Amino acid sequence: MKVFLIGANGQVGKHIVQLLKDSDSHTLKAMVRNEEQAEALKQSGVDAVVANLEGSVDDIAEAMNGSDAVIFSAGSGGKTGPDKTLLVDLDGAVKSMEAAEKVGANRYIMVSAFNARNRDSWINSPIKPYMVAKHYADRILSASNLNYTIVGPGLLLNEPGTGKVIAGKDLESGSIPREDVAKTVVAVLDEENTYRKTFDLISGENTIEDALKGLK
Repeated sequence: MKVFLIGANGQVGKHIVQLLKDSDSHTLKAMVRNEEQAEALKQSGVDAVVANLEGSVDDIAEAMNGSDAVIFSAGSGGKTGPDKTLLVDLDGAVKSMEAAEKVGANRYIMVSAFNARNRDSWINSPIKPYMVAKHYADRILSASNLNYTIVGPGLLLNEPGTGKVIAGKDLESGSIPREDVAKTVVAVLDEENTYRKTFDLISGENTIEDALKGLK
């Protein structure tokens, strides 16, 4: 599968880059925001392109052209305001879905947020604008014709991954290393039991493979 990764320079994205770079079954094209980031990736042997989620759908589609699958792991970041959250995490995500449909990249993996589908869960959240953006981006994706999977990780940690997770809905809140989120996202690509499904993800006792195969 030819995979187009949006958000390759993010903290989860960097783990995804390494996993796909070493993959025998997938190839990677990484999308980043500036030439400096792209050059660093190219120096490490990664095919990288510069495109902006605040740009046009046509520009994103041009960068994405030739891909079979899209992983959206981008974000406006915690240091920006609600305006950037709206422009990147919502509108940018939707533009990437439109671009995927335009170029025929039918498989689409969204790195979302824990329980983003449930408004009541984030009514008093300090990152409410982000949760709102993820909620509506996910709703638009699930209503699209794309073969989607939406992964909502819990509190993200920088510690090494364990390879053990819990995947499902109605989970108790929890945390998970970014490395394990990346491993799950890559495993999801061709796991048919995740097609057109939404689930949350935290650390647990199951292997990633077993957790994905056990999804209802």
